[in-house]
Amino acid sequence: MAGSEAAWQAAQAGIPVVIHEMRPRVGTFAHRTGSLAEMVCSNSFRSDDSEQNAVGLLHWEMRAAGGLIMEMADAHRLPAGGALAVDRDPFAEAVTARLRAHPLIEVVDEEVSALPQSGHWIIATGPLTGSGLAQAIADEAGQESLAFFDAIAPIVHFDSIDMDTAWMQSRYDKGETEEERTAYINCPMTKDQYEAFIDAMLAAEKTEFKPGETAGYFDGCLPIEVMAERGRETLRFGPMKPVGLTNPHNPTEKAYAVVQLRRDNALGTLYNIVGFQTKMKYGAQKEVFGMIPGLQDAQFARLGGIHRNTFINSPTLLDAQMRLKSKPHIRFAGQITGVEGYVESAAMGLLAGRMAAAEMRGASLPEVPQTTAMGALVTHITGGAEAKTFQPMNVNFGLFPPVSDAKGGRKGRQVRYKMYTDRAKADWQDWLGVRQAAE
Repeated sequence: MAGSEAAWQAAQAGIPVVIHEMRPRVGTFAHRTGSLAEMVCSNSFRSDDSEQNAVGLLHWEMRAAGGLIMEMADAHRLPAGGALAVDRDPFAEAVTARLRAHPLIEVVDEEVSALPQSGHWIIATGPLTGSGLAQAIADEAGQESLAFFDAIAPIVHFDSIDMDTAWMQSRYDKGETEEERTAYINCPMTKDQYEAFIDAMLAAEKTEFKPGETAGYFDGCLPIEVMAERGRETLRFGPMKPVGLTNPHNPTEKAYAVVQLRRDNALGTLYNIVGFQTKMKYGAQKEVFGMIPGLQDAQFARLGGIHRNTFINSPTLLDAQMRLKSKPHIRFAGQITGVEGYVESAAMGLLAGRMAAAEMRGASLPEVPQTTAMGALVTHITGGAEAKTFQPMNVNFGLFPPVSDAKGGRKGRQVRYKMYTDRAKADWQDWLGVRQAAE
């Protein structure tokens, strides 16, 4: 995501770009294709609400900046209520086609395993950086690379779901069209079924970490069994919450818990189990997920899994222009910098591409206002966060400078968020205008 967006932004500014991509020659645990911008975990870009949600605001800022990732996401979006979900394979193929067709972009299918010593470079290798380059980065940083573990949710074939048990409905019937209001498949559980499911999941055989590895996770992508270990009711107040849903097969009975599946492709033939990232072994997954009403005969297009995710201590290593302090001809962008999520990663690629292009043209971009979603993220990773406790972070309003007349309570929060987004949109448009004038 980040590398694709960085290349696009630099090329659009008139700078020739070479993309080095090791896939498909060198594969990873999670990738299946050689497409650029392949989505390997969820197919969701999360909320698209630019007035009440920080990631929705980030969507808006990227669209305003001519972002390729958002343009292609909009072109290949799927019904998902208030979220922006993407048909993952056509999306990645479209991003790849646009980049390969650009007259200033060359794509070279090769692995880079050492830090380049000259030129202008952006390292946007994502969570699965090749071992050689990862070691080179660690050697240059003078420390071991930091890491946490990411988990992937399984994907189910729609025609194997029992729709006499399950039903289609978005929570609280959210959405402007009937298709959006029925964007999710819901599988209800009674209390006894939920308790048996939790017992089986906790007892299931799981992937063990290698000697010396510590099981640190990013809280936004916890394996479902890790959430269950924190308390038997945790899932009922998380991905399995039953609120805002009415079962048309039994409208008078309230489900104790509900498993939701979200469409994963435009054809509607594949659905991923929302929030069900897992480290259970494959055989255990089939048995445990088969206990979910409606999924007793489920056929899986992909089972879940877990992989190591490397990121650098950006507040220590990067300057405000996202350059490696010890080698300022190298910038970092994307998830390797310690932002979490598809959109956040692409956003940092957008900034890195623009910063590199400006530098090569003898200019320097003004500081991105911290009042914007872009500015809040880049400030966080380049010095705003505490280096000793630095961990991956999604965009959120806690990274923004406070607004002056924030009020308490639910109404106050809504007003406050609207103030954040109004201020951000004005400041982002001003920054884009300053950038264009400088160029």
